[in-house]
Amino acid sequence: MPFLIVLGAAAAAVLSYRLLEGWSARSWMPALCRGVGWGALALLLVNASCPVARPSLRPTVLLDASLSMQAAGGHWAEALVQARAAGDVRLISALPGDSTASGGNSRLAAAVAGAQSGERPVIVFTDGEVEDADALPADLLSGATIKVLPRSSVSDVAVVRVTGSTRLTPGDSLRIEVEAKAFGPSRTWSLGVAVKEGDKTWLHGPLVLDAGGRGRAVLSGPLPAVPSGAHVLNVAITGANDAEPRDDARELVVTVVPTPGIVLLASPPTWESRFLLENLRDVAALPVRGYLETEPGHWRRAGDLKSVPVTEVNDAARRADVLVLLGDPGSASRTSRARGRWIWPSAGSRPGSGGDWYVSIGASSPIGGGLAGVAVDSFPPGTAITELVAAPSDWTGLTAQAGRRGTVRPVMLGRDSAGGRRIVMGIDGLWRWAFRGGSSEQGYRGLVASSLAWLLGGADSAAGKARLLRDVVQRGRPVMFQWNGAGPTEPT
Repeated sequence: MPFLIVLGAAAAAVLSYRLLEGWSARSWMPALCRGVGWGALALLLVNASCPVARPSLRPTVLLDASLSMQAAGGHWAEALVQARAAGDVRLISALPGDSTASGGNSRLAAAVAGAQSGERPVIVFTDGEVEDADALPADLLSGATIKVLPRSSVSDVAVVRVTGSTRLTPGDSLRIEVEAKAFGPSRTWSLGVAVKEGDKTWLHGPLVLDAGGRGRAVLSGPLPAVPSGAHVLNVAITGANDAEPRDDARELVVTVVPTPGIVLLASPPTWESRFLLENLRDVAALPVRGYLETEPGHWRRAGDLKSVPVTEVNDAARRADVLVLLGDPGSASRTSRARGRWIWPSAGSRPGSGGDWYVSIGASSPIGGGLAGVAVDSFPPGTAITELVAAPSDWTGLTAQAGRRGTVRPVMLGRDSAGGRRIVMGIDGLWRWAFRGGSSEQGYRGLVASSLAWLLGGADSAAGKARLLRDVVQRGRPVMFQWNGAGPTEPT
């Protein structure tokens, strides 16, 4: 084709000289130059080669690289061989930079839609365990070839949940709850659970599966003599002998701190001490201990009501970060070096202080954020108050009125002096907020959490600069940290 175009252009150039301009012996050179020029121009205009960007005939192969493909009974090796033979392989649901089945979930919708935007055939290799199967429309699947390699049924016992104490002090009890589930045709009904740090066993006990293949074990015991700091415990099923050992264990991070964190002393114990202690344990990241003086000079540990010597109470109060005092604990609190104190004197012992005292949030205080948007005046009223006198530097967190009328009285004062923080409560009966449930229970929890955060000064003596956001991490999930350091230094 290009030869004919050039030959035609040369002939046209010669004829133009012969017919229009006269021909002579010296016309060969101009005619040749005109033919070359016309030929080049004709080739550019005609574009005889007609180049076209043709799509590759090799299909795009989407290979499911989730953990289930490489689990026991999976066909990862077979799927990988077939995918490479079928076309250009692209891994989906894989962790970045990894070429093996390592992703935690199988999500195909976005990958299939993106592959079909081109003109190449699309082939999908999967085991059928797809998380977003409901998001795959029929028209999207009709344009792709789906090859399912289902996992074979094998016997397996997996740890599905691990919870337990994550902040402890020397002398505390460690309690870990483990849940397991059996899969497959045959099951081992009597198993064991062991909690280890390296070669040292912290706890162990039996695990019995029920008829549905589920089992739950609660392990408890004294904290072994270990140094302070973070300890990575391996919580594993023993005696499973199944086809998939990778899901037989999870890791739990337990932090042992030298100080007891938060100590509550109640003399005498009341409903307020019970609900306050429960909420402190719910919202605090530090270890919480409670001691109750049931009789003069006779102290018991909250929870198991075990009698404890006064020396233990005094030692816990002395080394606490935050000391919570209800009633009149006496000499137990005098030697404390706590940087935060929360004092709840008994308001009901004063004559003329009883009645229905409805609470309102102070105009400006550090605890206002924890109660923002909460209608505390609709919560159950307090039962009694004591007169509090605010100093010029004090802030008022809560006020109260008798029957929603009369003089507004401060019932919660806060003070920050010489590096120590103190909150004084002048009202009884706030425990009824937590007892009632619903929004008032959340309001009580918000009051406890915001007050505790202010008393701690935004610091946590039990943690370093890097703190784990999750104490238990599943396989295939990243470990997330929170950086608590100050200044330009960055974590490495």
